[in-house]
Amino acid sequence: MKTTESDSLYNHLEKMSTHDLLTNINNEDQKVALAVQKCIPEIEKLVDVVVEKMKVGGRLFYIGAGTSGRLGILDASELPPTFGADPNMVVGLIAGGDTAIRKAVEFAEDDTQGALRDLGEFDINTNDMVLGIAASGTTPYVIGGLKECRKRGIATACITCNANAPVIEVSDFPIVAVVGPEFVTGSTRMKAGTAQKLILNMISTTTMIKLGRVKGNKMVDMQLSNNKLVDRGTRMIMSETGADAETAERLLKEHGSVRKAVEAFLK
Repeated sequence: MKTTESDSLYNHLEKMSTHDLLTNINNEDQKVALAVQKCIPEIEKLVDVVVEKMKVGGRLFYIGAGTSGRLGILDASELPPTFGADPNMVVGLIAGGDTAIRKAVEFAEDDTQGALRDLGEFDINTNDMVLGIAASGTTPYVIGGLKECRKRGIATACITCNANAPVIEVSDFPIVAVVGPEFVTGSTRMKAGTAQKLILNMISTTTMIKLGRVKGNKMVDMQLSNNKLVDRGTRMIMSETGADAETAERLLKEHGSVRKAVEAFLK
């Protein structure tokens, strides 16, 4: 039986107090980080390959359905503003298309050729990596996509929460985080989703750092898309250069990024 479908360790949830419900959910959540920790060697192998591919113009694609697909889109969409990355460096695709981000599209995840069609719009090639996200590890959209990528010599990876899941068989770099039964039986938006989010954070953040998009511990290439980020960037420049606030803000707005502003000041 799939771990993600195993009965909850708790019963009669409807009879629990609010405090007990929250406490027990939190108790289960604490198991997630430990499960992810065990995956670090596999995550490391994947990241090193992704970095090398990106150095020669390759891209990382996430494919998934439901919660898994939404988590991939979330991670990919945050990289341009956070790291100044080109939006095409990491791309999230979900079964059913953009409509499925907000509303479930019936049977979209059962389309074994759907991911290939979605990926085809990006002219994927052997420089790219395709990572399937599937808590159960049985999603036809994901398995079909990875299988077709392999036929074309494109590297594949997966994030799943079931040992021996079918998706592992079509992944060159499988990451398996077995988090155990969900608090609500089968609700993989909970622990499994948390594990997937943690792993995606690790993959994308480490990749961006290794590609030089962080200096010290600062997001020096972040986009200046709101006043909060302009203020943050100004303070970064002041810290790095000793410039006063007025000068730092002027340089930031003039050059468009913390990195370029600091370089201009130090010339």
